[in-house]
Formats: sequence, C-alpha cells, structure tokens
Amino acid sequence: MEALPGHGVPEASGGLAAVVQQTAEQFGVNLPGLVAQAVSFLIVALILRMFVYRPLLRILDERRQRIADSLADAARVSAELAAAEAQRRDVLEAARAEADRILGDARTAASSLTERERQRAQALAEGIVVKAQEEAVQERNRVRAELRRELGGLVLQATAAVTGKVLTAADQERIRQEGMQGLVA
Repeated sequence: MEALPGHGVPEASGGLAAVVQQTAEQFGVNLPGLVAQAVSFLIVALILRMFVYRPLLRILDERRQRIADSLADAARVSAELAAAEAQRRDVLEAARAEADRILGDARTAASSLTERERQRAQALAEGIVVKAQEEAVQERNRVRAELRRELGGLVLQATAAVTGKVLTAADQERIRQEGMQGLVA
C-alpha cells in the first residue's frame, strides 16, 4: 500500500507517541492547549456538579415530593368529598324518611280529627233532631190543648144555641168531656 504524498506512514521507530504527535500536528492540535482545555473542563464540570447539578437535583426532588404530597392530598380530599357526598345522601334520605313519617302522622291526625268532628257533628245533628222532635211533640200537644179548649167552647155554644137554654157549669163540663172523648177516639 502506498502512502499519500505528505501523508506518509509514520516510522516505527517513534512508536505510538510519534504517531499521536504527528496526527496532532496534521490536525493542528496544540497539546498543551488541549490539556489546559481538559483541565478547565474538569474544573467547570466539578463546579457545576457541586453548585448547579446537586442543588438542581435537590430542587427536583423537592418538587417531586411536593407533587407526590399534592397527589396524596388530592386523593385524601377526593375520599373526603366522597364521604361527604355519602353523608349528604344519608342525611337527605333520613330527612325524606322523617318528612314521610311526619306526613303520615299529619294524615293520621287529620283523619282522626275529621272522624271526631264528623261524630261530633252527627251527635249535634241528632241532638237537634231530637230537640226538634220534642218541640214538635210539645207544639202538637199545645195545639191539641188549644183546639180542645176552642172546640169545647164551640160545642158549648152550639149546644146552647141548639137547645136554647143556658147551660150550667156541670152541663158544660159533661158536654166538654163527651166532645173530647169523641175527638180522642
């Protein structure tokens, strides 16, 4: 194999160090500058690691912890919300049951009151009917008595007019009694 002009194969006498030096010269590498650059890079990397990377990792860990805490709080709040919702449903169901019970009691009380008032009104109506019947009987008896008196007087007048004589008190009473017996029969 033939080497390119100006790019000859290095001699074996210098070994690896000669090859590196020759390659570095071909690429224009300044070895003391490269070493200084490497040392500067290592110093900057150490400074960044100590003052930037570690604090940054610490901040990221703190943020990760805050996020985990927030998620735990959210789960806790969600569980509390579910418990509050269940309690709300229980309270509403208890209130519904209590309202139904109160409505049932009110209906029962209203029914009982209605029945009592109906019975009272019926008793009052029966009392009015009995009183009216008693008053009717009394009125009938009063009218009968009045009719008897008037009829007795008319019978006496008619008898006196027919017989043409003045009737004594005993005659009047006897005629009145006979007239009444005729009415009763």
